[in-house]
Amino acid sequence: MTRRELFESAVALGSAAIGAHGQVNLKPVKGPPGKAAPPIQYRQYSRCLPDYLEALAADAYARRSRRVAALRTPGDIRGYQAWARETFIRLAGRLPERTPLNVRTTGAFERERYRVEKLVYESRPGFFVTANLYLPKPGLPAQGSAPFPGVLFQMGHAEDGKGYAPYQRCCQGLVQLGYVVLAFDPMGQGERTYYPQANGWLTRLGSADEEHSFPGRQMLLTGDTATGMQLWDAIRSLDVLASHPQVDPKRLASTGQSGGATLTMMLAAVDDRLVAAAVSSGNTENFAASPFLSPGSTDDAEQDLIGSGPLGFDRWDLLWPMAPKPLLVTTSAHDFFGTYSPSYEQSGREEFRKLARAYATLGVAGALGHAETPLPHGLSYSLRVAVYDWFERHLSRGGGAIARAIEEEPPTNPESDETLWCGATGNTVRDFGGQTPHSITRARASSIQTPERPADLRALLGMEKPSAVPKLEVKSTTAYGDCEILAVEVNSAPKVWAPAWLFLPKHAWTRLLLILEPGGRNARWREDDLYPRLAAHGIAVCAADVRGVGDLEPQFGSGAAGYARGHQKEEDYAWASLILGRSLLGQRTTDIGALAAALAQAYPASVLSLAARDKMTVPALCAAAFEARISKLYLARHLVSWRNLAESETYTQPLANFVPDVLRYADLPEIARSIAPRPVIVAGAVDASGKALPRAQAPYADFRQDSAWDFAALSQL
Repeated sequence: MTRRELFESAVALGSAAIGAHGQVNLKPVKGPPGKAAPPIQYRQYSRCLPDYLEALAADAYARRSRRVAALRTPGDIRGYQAWARETFIRLAGRLPERTPLNVRTTGAFERERYRVEKLVYESRPGFFVTANLYLPKPGLPAQGSAPFPGVLFQMGHAEDGKGYAPYQRCCQGLVQLGYVVLAFDPMGQGERTYYPQANGWLTRLGSADEEHSFPGRQMLLTGDTATGMQLWDAIRSLDVLASHPQVDPKRLASTGQSGGATLTMMLAAVDDRLVAAAVSSGNTENFAASPFLSPGSTDDAEQDLIGSGPLGFDRWDLLWPMAPKPLLVTTSAHDFFGTYSPSYEQSGREEFRKLARAYATLGVAGALGHAETPLPHGLSYSLRVAVYDWFERHLSRGGGAIARAIEEEPPTNPESDETLWCGATGNTVRDFGGQTPHSITRARASSIQTPERPADLRALLGMEKPSAVPKLEVKSTTAYGDCEILAVEVNSAPKVWAPAWLFLPKHAWTRLLLILEPGGRNARWREDDLYPRLAAHGIAVCAADVRGVGDLEPQFGSGAAGYARGHQKEEDYAWASLILGRSLLGQRTTDIGALAAALAQAYPASVLSLAARDKMTVPALCAAAFEARISKLYLARHLVSWRNLAESETYTQPLANFVPDVLRYADLPEIARSIAPRPVIVAGAVDASGKALPRAQAPYADFRQDSAWDFAALSQL
């Protein structure tokens, strides 16, 4: 850098003078003698990511509210129903073609008032579904005669699926009242556990939620979703129920608890065969609720509707296509602090009133019902009885029979899990072979040809275009013996400021290194540590935080302690960002680009390099692809490709680096090649599980086997 350029940079920063050796000379800010120095005006950086998401959610909430408020006639409502159905199908992803179900019965057992058959069928070729079919005993007065109405029972997130005792009780109660009930294991639960313990049949992942989300994240990379996979299982299961000779296909209903209730909502959105539904403690709050408490009501993969925010579509829109058919919504009043978000009850009641107005407009106000329990989350006795009573009143028994009011449950006695198994060991993969969610995703990924030149990254990552040229703002200055230090920030997006430490050598310099650590800017700042050592060596260093990292890690949200702790993870903010159409990867890429642009403007004669490691390498690569002022890129322990992430059975890569449908448009090696002739140094490529890869498996021109992140490696940039 020349003396003139250093002077101009110092003036631009507003707090520098030129030292004897031509360097920017910064001193700590001091007050007049006898007075305190002016206070350092740091921002509350932990609010940046929550405030950004809350603004997006407020916009989504307002747009949807205006649209719903404009529905005044039956024609308006029918138009909205068609839009809701079409939009949800698009959000759920590609649904496969109907293929032979290949239903077979693997066993059965008799009880005094009903029979249970064990069924196995294929919702798609080689993808086995295990189910129990509850059949009334013929000739019992309370049950009527065939053909019976059919009820599809959908499971909540119980690890043992159809074997969970409260769910068995509901199925047993319904069959004794004269309904044929099909209860099937959802993806990742019961006999359909895909990550089982080594010597067991239930999951080793820790929860049924993770059995959904672990493969669900990978599905995103190929344009599929766990939402679509679970929805298709429900559609094909309804096919099985509707085709049974003892079932009246014109009297079909669905019910379920918790996640099963949410799946009932999804099925109600797309399948006209349902003539009644009962949603028990489902996810009946909108994501973009008011107030929105960041990161919002994120859940497991199938309940997070990716990209729904910008469309003004939300979870209650799943129920609108059901009108004017009978719909019961039941809740636990305890759930707003025990299971779901603090907005659960408030949002649910607000949206129930909106839907009730639509039912009234259609002339069927009595076809929409609500029941509530004070008890915690679960299909408790009173909620089961409410389901029985609703179906008796609204799912016509046929033959001119008069509907009965149900006030108590028939006697129930849950069976052991083993009694209900359709296979010998309780696991479909061991017992029947076939596909898993991951094998389907792997095959899908292998069928996609990624273009050699990546698509527009801004659009792919859901990035906003900057409204102004980013600038460095100095918050304070201080010094070590070998360097001056600036505390700076850059306004990278509305309500977002990326903070950084800027270590400037005390002698003339030209090299400027922007460093991104997975733990944030505070990792290596002490006198004898990496950043000051590099500055002493003549390299200016900017160590920065980006959204969700370091000082930009979001603060805890409000609500019950268990909920707040459970939704503080980076993963929840990544899901929330995807729902609202602004991926966390895109947000971090925006921050890096803004930092690079601001540094280049402040120090125009410098040669700017970017170094990142571990999870920060993916946003660093994306930022370098569109920020030409980054002259060189150093990536330590860099994910080899998104394709590898989709095809690997296990992975450790965070959701923050996942991009929906990315393989059709770009992959990491192609992005790296697009940066040429600027060098991209990949120091230690890793696979999806974090294992170092040899040169033969790393498709990068400048590849180093050693993933060094130290003075020797970084001082060469």
